Amino acid sequence: MKNFYISKSRRVRSTPFTKKIEEQGVKSYTVYNHMLLPTTFSNVDDEYLHLKKDVQIWDVSVQREIEISGRDANQLVQLMTCRDLSSSKVGSCYYVPLIDSSGGIVNDPLIYKLEDNIWRVCIADSDVLLYAKGIADGKKLNVKIFEANIDTIAVQGPKSFKLMEDIFGNDITKLKFFKYDFFKFKNNKFLISRSGFSKQGGYEIHVDNAKDGLELYDHFFDIGKKYNVKPGAPNHAERIEGGLLSYGNDMLISDNPFECGFEKLVHLNSDVEFLGKENLKKIWDNGIKRKLMGVKINSNNINLMNVDLLNSNKEVIGDLRSAAYSPGFKKIVGIAMINNDFCKNNKTFSINLNNKFIDGEICVLPMT
Repeated sequence: MKNFYISKSRRVRSTPFTKKIEEQGVKSYTVYNHMLLPTTFSNVDDEYLHLKKDVQIWDVSVQREIEISGRDANQLVQLMTCRDLSSSKVGSCYYVPLIDSSGGIVNDPLIYKLEDNIWRVCIADSDVLLYAKGIADGKKLNVKIFEANIDTIAVQGPKSFKLMEDIFGNDITKLKFFKYDFFKFKNNKFLISRSGFSKQGGYEIHVDNAKDGLELYDHFFDIGKKYNVKPGAPNHAERIEGGLLSYGNDMLISDNPFECGFEKLVHLNSDVEFLGKENLKKIWDNGIKRKLMGVKINSNNINLMNVDLLNSNKEVIGDLRSAAYSPGFKKIVGIAMINNDFCKNNKTFSINLNNKFIDGEICVLPMT
């Protein structure tokens, strides 16, 4: 696909790290939550292989953080998600689908419980701030809601653990998956979680002071040469293979959590109140007719605009939501919403690419 320039403006914000990554040779951006998200620095295939072998530093400040606090903060956060958070604990973060009154997915953030009545909702690409304010106003809840001035650095890859240990000490290696704590660098305290948008392992560092964050960013590259550290960005082939879903690509507000494989995060039998609960009960009772699955396509190039999956009779059986060339599988890997009858491992299909039918097969996620 042809690349086009993105014009910067107040509607498309830079981050504190934008100047740094441009000095490091960023080659392309996309727009995410009205901000610039780097997508490539060199070659996406090389970056895929490097991520799986070494360590990368990502500017993922686009993961904006909506802070919700006040007397009714717990009630509001619970209203927004079908996951039961009644036993949530400070020091943990929770992956949750946010749901509208029809049972559609509004977002799929990681939610941090900072105190008993203070939460941070680290959002994917949609306007959760306005959604939360609308619910709070409609329910007349006593809460304060705002976008926190937080920017995020992700340290991802198998060597991320040694690099982080060199900077923050041995205690950082004891942090368990989806847990967070506060760690010091040069007397500056950072909230760090064991999380990130890759399957290679790593951390996310939440920066509330740009000067301190820039100093830390430079330090990663000063001491990380022995780990072959490089700047990077979320890699679509790697995250597709790992079954990490991207809101706005793989799932939309017209999809429900059962179709997206979130059955374990939908707590219909709990006593908690959340939006869309009765509609989700009906969807569960009636059963779903389609589901997200992985696909492998026998090609090394694809244009993702309006690609239908076809059966042997050339009837549409699903639509491709995300796709990228995988250097590991040496073919296109993707995520598609597929009719139930075809949601079987190794089931074959075809797609029409430039008036040529290309074969593919359906697979489970994560891919093996």
